Amino acid sequence: MTDFTLNAQVRSDLGKGASRRLRRNASLVPAVIYGGDKAPQSISILAKELAKLLDNEASFSSVLTLNVDGSKESVLIKALQRHPAKSFVLHADFVRVVAGQKVTAHVPLHFINQESSVGVKQQGGEVLHNLNEVEVSCLPQNLPEFIEVDLANVEVGQVVHMTDLKLPKGVELVSLAHGSDLPVANIHAPRVSKEEGAAE
Repeated sequence: MTDFTLNAQVRSDLGKGASRRLRRNASLVPAVIYGGDKAPQSISILAKELAKLLDNEASFSSVLTLNVDGSKESVLIKALQRHPAKSFVLHADFVRVVAGQKVTAHVPLHFINQESSVGVKQQGGEVLHNLNEVEVSCLPQNLPEFIEVDLANVEVGQVVHMTDLKLPKGVELVSLAHGSDLPVANIHAPRVSKEEGAAE
């Protein structure tokens, strides 16, 4: 697993006006840490450090270390509020990770063998992704950075469901626990075949 560490500082100046000043004057992003048996804590993080961290897809599904004024907290990214037009982060929510307690997190799906799958290479189908991530529940040490979806043997007309995924040990899918086996991907016949396209 990748080791992610962010430096942060305690924030005592609270409220919307204070948050705007932080972003404008100090290039800091206001954030909050909550969960566990401690009270919520308001912090701020350097905007460029947070942006660099979020460039790595794995940061969204990894336990991060927040170094808050010298005190370390193990956390997960719970929510990000972004600017509607410019996409930079306006506010971040982190939830504390407690050893021995299960966490839930959204983990990206990595689709492999798409171009060489039976449905694409031999049958001329097209791959459609129904989901790009799944919500998992597991102990912090079992949290995967991503889950692979192998499409090698998938044929045209076939749907890959959540129950078809190979999950790492100790990892459960939240949707399945609630009785919902969602489609993850499928291979469908192209709407216009190559022969018809050539004839036109």
